[in-house]
Amino acid sequence: MEAASEGSGVIYKKNGNTAYVVTNNHVVSGSSKLEVILSSGKKINAKIVGTDATTDLAVLKINAANVSTVASFGNSNQIEAGQSVLAIGSPLGSDYATSVTEGIISAKKRTVQVQDNSGSTTGNASVIQTDAAINPGNSGGPLINLAGQVIGINSMKLSSDEEGTSVEGMGFSIPSNEVVSVINQLVKNGKITRPALGIELVGLDNISAAQQKSILKVPSSVTKGIVVMKILSPSAAGNAGLKKYDVITELDGEKVTDEAKLKDALYKHKIGDSVSVKYYRGGDLKTATIKLSESTSSLSSESSSE
Repeated sequence: MEAASEGSGVIYKKNGNTAYVVTNNHVVSGSSKLEVILSSGKKINAKIVGTDATTDLAVLKINAANVSTVASFGNSNQIEAGQSVLAIGSPLGSDYATSVTEGIISAKKRTVQVQDNSGSTTGNASVIQTDAAINPGNSGGPLINLAGQVIGINSMKLSSDEEGTSVEGMGFSIPSNEVVSVINQLVKNGKITRPALGIELVGLDNISAAQQKSILKVPSSVTKGIVVMKILSPSAAGNAGLKKYDVITELDGEKVTDEAKLKDALYKHKIGDSVSVKYYRGGDLKTATIKLSESTSSLSSESSSE
């Protein structure tokens, strides 16, 4: 066995002889064995309880014999830009374990792409932006407020833009309220089951103005939305009457400007719920009710789908 990845984690729960650790999915993905190094330096084996690539979160369990204290979560909805925060983790691996950096919250909510270990985009995430120093190895560690509460799980950073320009102070953390919701489901079910519309899609702003007019026939006032490129099988949207080239602009009363907004609205629901949808077809605004009867795992295509 060789060490393939090192990251950080937070022990957040103790139940009898078992303690639970939250970390990033990309830290543990593909592993055949997991080991946790406690702050005392003691090494103990860990097992995966459940993982979720969409939010890049994972829950592990360890023997609780050496765990005396667990972390508590704060309310990430109550944070503010400019608020001081601390990041704790093991930048560059266990040689620098329990390193602490300080910074501020730069933004409460940013939409960024989540990528797996192969570099493939698995979805979009709404995250906290911070300038606290976050480096490889910090992934899965806590972002905490000055009251010592975990308000985020550090997940990624930007080191350069698309043109290769070096950047500093661009770290991102998964908000604690989302973390708590996801890890509770992982402990209960071992996975997250999300509803799916059953469509392949593309952003309206990726379609040329000429094709928006000639093919989609959307009014010139409509500049944002999601274009249905294919109805998959099975398809909740198809069952509700949606077709190729329909342009979705609203779901469940929320404006749909891009794929991230669509997922934000959709993932607030569970399988079996019904949601209203507004869309344009041939220049006409239509409405429908979609019965969310399918899950993301049932989609038959690996393309950009939902």
